[in-house]
Amino acid sequence: MTAAHRAMALLESWPNLVSGPPKCTVGHAFASAGHEIVHFHTADSADLHLTCTAVERLLPQLRHSSAIRVRPGASWITVLLDCDADVQLLLGLVSVALKEHSDEHGEDPRLRLSPPCDWERPAELPPVPASRPGAARRMVDRLIPHGHGHGH
Repeated sequence: MTAAHRAMALLESWPNLVSGPPKCTVGHAFASAGHEIVHFHTADSADLHLTCTAVERLLPQLRHSSAIRVRPGASWITVLLDCDADVQLLLGLVSVALKEHSDEHGEDPRLRLSPPCDWERPAELPPVPASRPGAARRMVDRLIPHGHGHGH
């Protein structure tokens, strides 16, 4: 069982999360009160909607983890899932995301729409060129070692 599968199994038991297909139609998602919180697009990562406010506030701490990828101005972050410590990190950040969404939007239904995750590419952007599977991940791992080893 991969770390992503372990994380999904644990999130299934959270009473305030509902699982199902994401808006982007790739992978599996968990939502709460109309907010998509986390997407599992691959077997080794999860995209988490923290909100822009939370990402800005937590950016110094997020940058200290080699398991987290943050893009400037984004409300979604990516958590690389290689081991149980990464799963625990994701679960903690899911808790933060749930609180952020309830604090930021309350019960106002007009504010319940989550911005698209990075897997949704607007039509005006050029398509990403095809590359060998895993090539980008191997490149990132060489540049920014994850530090947890590859044992599962």
